[in-house]
Amino acid sequence: MNNIKLKSMLEEFFIEDLGDGDLSSESVFAAEDKGTFFLIVKEEGIFCGKSVIETAFSLLDPGAEADVHVQDGDRVKEGQLLAKVTGCMRTLLQGERVVLNLIQRMSGIATAANRAVQVTSGSGVRICDTRKTTPGLRMLEKYAVRTGGAYNHRNGLYDAVLLKDNHLSFAGSISSAINKVKQKCGHTVKIEVEVECEEDLKEAVESGADIIMFDNCSPGQIKEWIHHVPPHIVTEASGGITEVNLSEYAHTGVGYISLGYLTHSVKSLDISARVFIHEGAS
Repeated sequence: MNNIKLKSMLEEFFIEDLGDGDLSSESVFAAEDKGTFFLIVKEEGIFCGKSVIETAFSLLDPGAEADVHVQDGDRVKEGQLLAKVTGCMRTLLQGERVVLNLIQRMSGIATAANRAVQVTSGSGVRICDTRKTTPGLRMLEKYAVRTGGAYNHRNGLYDAVLLKDNHLSFAGSISSAINKVKQKCGHTVKIEVEVECEEDLKEAVESGADIIMFDNCSPGQIKEWIHHVPPHIVTEASGGITEVNLSEYAHTGVGYISLGYLTHSVKSLDISARVFIHEGAS
């Protein structure tokens, strides 16, 4: 994870939430009041977000001390203590919601990714994410996917070519689109092509695609068509894949399965914050 980028992101999140100040905390507590925060997980899952906890509170209060008891990727259980944070009471309360929002979502994604990895264990397939991430949170969400044991697809539009149905419709044909990409991009750029029928698959292979994505194809269709793909071309399945049918797709012969649900509809892991006020606080 890029810690410089993380700090910048957290600053923006705090600016959004704090505005010109925290009316609640600043009205109740004096600046010198100290306290301790305990972050506790309320359900089993995979934890992710150690850097968020360690970085967030120190941005608000350089004197804050975060003692995180778990590592990213650790399996945690209900009632387990994740971290203890000590600092100004105002700081703890101001950082609470932003930190919880992020680590709950990141841990939920890591948990979902880990479940998918476990479901497909032994098949040889690699689980990866998609670009269906929350705007502004892509770095954190993709990090959470890796924390859960899965892999990242391209990070954005800039680091790989993926010719989807609308690209191909505008271009007129798969071969035309691939040829234009090869004329524009360097040899280090991979070209992935989305196919939905056997004819498109054959054209993509003949035109020199590096990766074939079977999009919204049934497991049966993939098994029937995949023999057209030579060993040097990477294969991927995507679209309409859920936890229910994931295992079936894992045994079609594809090398990768990309899952949008890991980030676009994941359930956050339930984590709470409890506060202990030091003696002598106002």
